[in-house]
Amino acid sequence: LSSLKKFDEIKKANQAAAKKLVEDQLSSSSEDDDEDAEVKQGKILDKTFTIYTSQTDGDASELERTRQYMNDAFQSGAMTCLICIASVKRNQAVWSCCGCFCIFHLVCIQKWAKDSLFLVSSPLTDDDFGKKDYPWPCPKCRFEYKRSETPSRYYCYCGKVENPTVDPWLVPHSCGQICEREFKPSCGHKCLLLCHPGPCPPCPKMVTTTCHCKKAKPVARRCSAKAWSCRLPCGRTLLCGQHACENPCHAGDCQPCPRVSRQRCICGKQTAERLCASPQWQCDQVCGKCLPCGNHTCEQVCHAGPCGDCPRSGKRSCPCGKTKFTLPCTEDVPTCGDSCDKVLECGIHKCSMRCHRGPCEICRQEVEKQCRCGKHTKRMPCHKPYLCETKCTKIRDCQKHQCRRKCCSGNCPPCDQVCGRTLGCRNHKCPSGCHRGSCNPCPETVDVKCSCGKTVIKVPCGRERTIKPPKCKQLCSRPPTCHHSTQEKHYCHFGRCPPCRQPCQKTLTCGHLCPVPCHDEALVKQTGLHQSAGPWEQPSEPAFIRTALPCPPCEVPIPVECLGQHEVSPLPCHSASPYSCKRFCGRLLDCQNHTCMKECHRVTKLNSNADGKKAGPECSQCEEECRKPRPAGCPHRCVLPCHPGDCPSCLQMLKIKCHCKLSVLYIECLKLTCADLKEKELLISCRNQCPKELPCGHRCKEICHSGSCPLNCSQKVKLRCLCKRLKKEVQCSKIQEGQVSLECDALCKEMKRKAYEIKEAEAKAALEEEKRRQQAELEAFENRLKGRRKNKRRKDEVEVEQSSWQKYKNLIMLPVFGVAVVMV
Repeated sequence: LSSLKKFDEIKKANQAAAKKLVEDQLSSSSEDDDEDAEVKQGKILDKTFTIYTSQTDGDASELERTRQYMNDAFQSGAMTCLICIASVKRNQAVWSCCGCFCIFHLVCIQKWAKDSLFLVSSPLTDDDFGKKDYPWPCPKCRFEYKRSETPSRYYCYCGKVENPTVDPWLVPHSCGQICEREFKPSCGHKCLLLCHPGPCPPCPKMVTTTCHCKKAKPVARRCSAKAWSCRLPCGRTLLCGQHACENPCHAGDCQPCPRVSRQRCICGKQTAERLCASPQWQCDQVCGKCLPCGNHTCEQVCHAGPCGDCPRSGKRSCPCGKTKFTLPCTEDVPTCGDSCDKVLECGIHKCSMRCHRGPCEICRQEVEKQCRCGKHTKRMPCHKPYLCETKCTKIRDCQKHQCRRKCCSGNCPPCDQVCGRTLGCRNHKCPSGCHRGSCNPCPETVDVKCSCGKTVIKVPCGRERTIKPPKCKQLCSRPPTCHHSTQEKHYCHFGRCPPCRQPCQKTLTCGHLCPVPCHDEALVKQTGLHQSAGPWEQPSEPAFIRTALPCPPCEVPIPVECLGQHEVSPLPCHSASPYSCKRFCGRLLDCQNHTCMKECHRVTKLNSNADGKKAGPECSQCEEECRKPRPAGCPHRCVLPCHPGDCPSCLQMLKIKCHCKLSVLYIECLKLTCADLKEKELLISCRNQCPKELPCGHRCKEICHSGSCPLNCSQKVKLRCLCKRLKKEVQCSKIQEGQVSLECDALCKEMKRKAYEIKEAEAKAALEEEKRRQQAELEAFENRLKGRRKNKRRKDEVEVEQSSWQKYKNLIMLPVFGVAVVMV
């Protein structure tokens, strides 16, 4: 269940992502992330160039080449390893060539150097294996490096930091420190940029220097452009020694003299017009001067100096060189008659002819010859080579093809076939001769263009299929595919243009313009196109097609009044018609007391001048009782149905209790409701004495009344003193108010004193009586205790012996009682 649940969740997520991708259509004009990356890249470049531009007062014209290398380092796919044809990422170890500044993976360049050294120093191609330090070339510029210069560690561009950390705010593979590499050509200064790829820019330092000809005064100039010309004539003497250099002040040696003059040749026989820069020249005539012998002339072409002795003078050898003769120069040397004995062309035999002039003949001796491969022998003339028909089966240095040369001596020539393997770019084949190891990277570059073709980047061949096309800042020039005359401005892109988001603005049937975004090319999901063959077939993803949708209903708000004229609400244009607001009608009915309780409805006005709040024939009829308020105190309803005007007077009798709640009275409702407070008090009274008791305990003397009884009781009561001896009759209300009191006299006080003395004497006598009683009880207890001790002593002294019946009666009686119980 958990696996199925996860599968469903992943399936839904993939479908949502696909739907979003179809809806968004990858608009190139709304890539905010790319814009943020460009801003970040610009800040990093400015930070890298800050120290350099501060020396040049903000001039960055000399940094374009370095800026291009740094842009390639940031752009995905632009920095490519030519060996493996893969992108170079930020977190990968790299190596940079110091000749062409091309960047390779460290592992790739190590393998390249190892393979190159192996191929060059292979024993099949060189006999001095291990005796020479063969170099290995850069894959791009063929700059040669020694074996000891093979990279083994990953350094930043300037070579200061090993394994630089990945920092998103630095150039990839940079340490962030100042470069400090010496400028090329060396000027004594060091690079001021932060650690960067590519060549260092020209030196921005200011130095004082003079012009090339040293005539002008020294001026302050940039070190990279310290050589300058004052534009005055040079004036130095040219090599011809006659004229001065007329060119403007220049660097290096002066050009050859451009003037023309008549000059003689070396032998002096001819004169011709020639450049002053080359005064010596030879004519094409033989010297012809008479030699010292007087018999021969000089046969050398135009030359300087004496002609020398005659080449036929002195001792001369015969043609075979065995005999020397001293003869005049006019005579030829004769042959000596001995055998020639010169080694023939075969290098083994000698010429057997007599001494002769001219070359010797070919060697015609028959010898036992071995073929070049050493497998066969044959007798044949020495001058003829012997090659057998056996083909060599050795593998050539490519380690793929056999030699197949007839009668091979074992030193097989290099393979003459073309390699023809497909290079890493998958577009070209290797044009080199058949070889071992991996082929060289494809040297071709391919242009990757944007959709309109105005923005182009060059990438190594083979990367055009994986690299993203360059971002083009040109506006898309495709015509709109909807009904609008122009489309929204967006940048050049591949694929379909993003959906048009301009308002539709088509005129609807109501006359308003359609305000929704353009819907001429809306994505609509197609359903029901494919019927599944069974439950085992997985449901296919829904297909989306672009089609024009009809304009939605007009939503322009129009004020519309409800049927009952209660309110005016803005309704969409497509549904703008009188409506019911769902309130009660609220119009006043004919009874003038109630309103129509129907839901908001249409009302027909009988009179155009009638009140708009009056009920119409469609309103309900009042069927309720009269609910008008009755006079205060009247509990009866109006006997008439709901009516306009005042209700008639109430004539019913009220059954009501009097104030004291003992009698029942019958009074007309009209009299009671119309009477004032005094009259109501008399009407409700039963005219009898009030039965309520006062707080003093006497009955109220008033006639039946409302409210609480009066507190001034007039009843006569007896008042006594504290000792109850004296008494007096007074009014009850005065006693309650505390106005009258009766005090004891002297006789009362004397009687109180005597009574107190009698009471004390009685208490004292009772106390003494209690003491006597307790003493008697104590003595009786002690007497009883003494008699008990004497009886115990006697029982200890006299022991009575028990009889045998008393001893064993329990053992005899128990079995008898048990048998009796069982029988019962």
